[in-house]
Amino acid sequence: MTKHALEQKVKTLMEENQRLQQRLLEVERELAKLRKTSKTSSKPPSSDMVKPPKASQPPSMFGSRTAGGQPGHPKHERTAFPPEELTTTHTYTLSSCPQCGGPLSAAEQAPKVIQQVEIEEVPIRIEEHRGLAFWCASCQRVHYAPLPPTVTKGGLCGPRLTALVAYMKGACHASFSTIRKFLRDVVKMPVSRGYLRKLIAKMSDALEPAFDELLQALPEQDVLNIDETGHKDGGERFWTWCFTASMYTLFRIDKSRSSQVLLDVLGEEFNGLIGCDYFSAYRKYMRLNEQVKVQFCLAHLIRDVKYLMTVPDADTRCYGECVREELRQMFAIFHRGQEQEWAPATFQRALEVARERIVTIATTRVPSTSEAQNMAKRFITHGNSFFQFITYQDWIEPTNNLAEQAIRFVVIDRRITQGTRSQAGRAWCERIWTVMATCTQRGLDVCDFLYRSLCAHWNQSDSPSLLPAPSCLSLHHDSG
Repeated sequence: MTKHALEQKVKTLMEENQRLQQRLLEVERELAKLRKTSKTSSKPPSSDMVKPPKASQPPSMFGSRTAGGQPGHPKHERTAFPPEELTTTHTYTLSSCPQCGGPLSAAEQAPKVIQQVEIEEVPIRIEEHRGLAFWCASCQRVHYAPLPPTVTKGGLCGPRLTALVAYMKGACHASFSTIRKFLRDVVKMPVSRGYLRKLIAKMSDALEPAFDELLQALPEQDVLNIDETGHKDGGERFWTWCFTASMYTLFRIDKSRSSQVLLDVLGEEFNGLIGCDYFSAYRKYMRLNEQVKVQFCLAHLIRDVKYLMTVPDADTRCYGECVREELRQMFAIFHRGQEQEWAPATFQRALEVARERIVTIATTRVPSTSEAQNMAKRFITHGNSFFQFITYQDWIEPTNNLAEQAIRFVVIDRRITQGTRSQAGRAWCERIWTVMATCTQRGLDVCDFLYRSLCAHWNQSDSPSLLPAPSCLSLHHDSG
């Protein structure tokens, strides 16, 4: 083979090698994307189809921990029922010594007490309401004595039983078939699934005023944490939006996941603080409403930074490691400042210095890969929106955990119930989820609120409110 032929062969092999190198880099990059998990991206944990097994832990020097209460932990005991809540009291005596049969005298020790709760064999009372008939000779008609509204509008089931059915349906994720079996076998009252659906419709109507009141109050809130998750309705794709304020939580189901939902709910002049993830709808809302302040979730950001550490490009991995380390240092300052009594000005200054270091490292000497460039663009475009918690420490948290924790119940309910099938079903879910989340947030009794809402609705009186008293509301923050 001639020298020219060898040179052409080498040139061809080098070009092929270069193409293969480029192809390998593309394949590795695609593989890194496919390996994204909830720990290295904003994907939900449910997307982790196959989770790697946990690494085995080395045996502890103190041996394996036994089940149950651990040494040194305080003992938790149930508080006894007060005397006014007791239905009856049974007293037992001894006529002679159970061992030797000798006579006994009263001891000074307190009696041995066991309080037992039991349901009645038939835990319902059945009442009949009669409106007597009267004849009017003047108008030649029969008139009946009016029955109470809770009787005429409640029908077969009174307000407490209707509230129980609503609680089982909403809070316990029970199907109509399950509720029907419970009422038939435990309550001894057979009903149809169709009638149970009517009870839920009555409860939904009763909760409408309280829900609408919260919806109208959302634009007036100082701080809102917002998140969204998927919802199925008759096979169609909807979205459940969660708005968490300081004293209540509201859910709204909408066909859209766009910024239009934020415009419809909050309006174009909302000037509070929003905690959220980096989803495009929130960024567009920022462009449409220049008054709003946004705190993008740093937990989501950290997961995206961790993804940079899995790509094949070495410079990008190094870039991701540097950004993550600076974020870790900032959170160390944040937690140390909360645990120790730092002067507010000193604490804020330390966080500001950490912020400047993060932004500087994230926006200088950025590798040319698309992943690194996209991360740098985040800080260039929305750098301040990742660190609003530094300026408003008493208002907003650096993560969006409040909304994510509130929406977790909805995700569980979605997996069990498989969604809704009508507009009425969506309205019911919005209202009952809002009531349960807000009552939990404020320490209220859910069943009692359902009962009072029904009574107020049927008696055409003022519905109970889920809003806190004005004295409990926080003052509006300084928007400047």
